[in-house]
Amino acid sequence: MNQTPLPSHLRFAFVEASWHADIVHQARDAFFETMAQAGFGADAIDVFDVPGAFEIPLHAQRLARSGRYAAVVGSALVVDGGIYRHDFVSATVVQALMDVQLQTGVPVISAVLTPHHFHEHAEHRKYFLRHFAVKGTEAAEACLQTVASLLRLPPVLG
Repeated sequence: MNQTPLPSHLRFAFVEASWHADIVHQARDAFFETMAQAGFGADAIDVFDVPGAFEIPLHAQRLARSGRYAAVVGSALVVDGGIYRHDFVSATVVQALMDVQLQTGVPVISAVLTPHHFHEHAEHRKYFLRHFAVKGTEAAEACLQTVASLLRLPPVLG
């Protein structure tokens, strides 16, 4: 990642769903590791636990509007529970996260993933444990690059 260093006073928020917490925590842990390598330790990142993916956008909106955070990250694994269409839930959440960043001007990074097929057997769980670690690293990189890019832009007037 080739960029100018970010101001050290910046803070970040990480909102994570509790469903499939062991998998989602892989993204959080990788996010923290990558952010630490960039100079932002755990004291610069606030973690907010929510029940599921559907609750992430409201938290992201309130956090973005607070003026406290340079960026907000949302992370969840949305799977087919058989009762609702998980792809609709995921699409709604991701669209809401996009709306939050466009309305507030604060970057909102999504690590909300919806696999086509997820089964609770060991091989799928191992795959998604690894995959979420990759996504956590990518979320941190996107967060850092987006914030750095926005800081180089002229201020928004009006």
